[in-house]
Amino acid sequence: MAAKKAKEKKMPLFDRIIKPQHITLPNGHSVDRPRSRTPLILLCLVAVVAVSIYATGFSISTIIKRADQLPVIFGQILTPNWSFIGARVMPPLLETIQMSIVGTVAGCLIALPLSILSSANINRNRPTLLFFRLILSIIRSIPTLVYASILALIFALGAFAGTVAIMFFTLGIAAKMLYESIETIDMGPYEAMQSFGANTLQSFWAACWPQILPVYLDTCLYCFELNVRASAILGYVGAGGVGVLISDRTGLRKYHDVGAIVVTLFVVVFVIDLINDYLREKLKKRQ
Repeated sequence: MAAKKAKEKKMPLFDRIIKPQHITLPNGHSVDRPRSRTPLILLCLVAVVAVSIYATGFSISTIIKRADQLPVIFGQILTPNWSFIGARVMPPLLETIQMSIVGTVAGCLIALPLSILSSANINRNRPTLLFFRLILSIIRSIPTLVYASILALIFALGAFAGTVAIMFFTLGIAAKMLYESIETIDMGPYEAMQSFGANTLQSFWAACWPQILPVYLDTCLYCFELNVRASAILGYVGAGGVGVLISDRTGLRKYHDVGAIVVTLFVVVFVIDLINDYLREKLKKRQ
């Protein structure tokens, strides 16, 4: 009886809830009939979707009733007011790019020491390792808009609050990607440096930094791409940039002006993607 209970404890939860059917083979051995878990997974999925639909008030009928407004609004957006670009779009757009540059640089610089302290193969002190990883998890768990909302209350409305929000967002992403890369590098040169008497910083700089530099630069470029897109909506909470203009023109239902802003953003993001792809190719050739 005790052996049977011990065997049941080792069984998966699915098999403990729904007992498997025992069958006897022609040779006399008794085995469990293989069963598919697909029906149970589908049932759970349907239940989760049903609860989510009820909680969010999602309605297909509302989409159908309001579908006639879709071509009207998109028709106005797709016929931009080109004169609006030079007069109103360029100054906040430049501010958006500047916010992204400063926030990305600051976040990536702070992320470097934090990623080292969060790497298990560099920081062998488990309590401090878990502490820094917890800090990074908390930073990553807060969306950029929430950062911008809080910082706009602290530092007043404007580009500075948006820049600091982008910095925190970049810090969380860059540090996470970087410490995961550090944990995959070859530790042989690092250990050799330590055996010669070098301290942790000297060993890391001489043995590890050349290995992670391409990954670090690629991460910085990736974060900059994300930040240009993200900073475009920070204006909705008063954090500066072109988002303020989008919020203003949308509220006034000036969709031709919104179309001009969207087209300008698309061109800027497209050019940035091309530049980043070019720089990544150069980095790959140097590896």
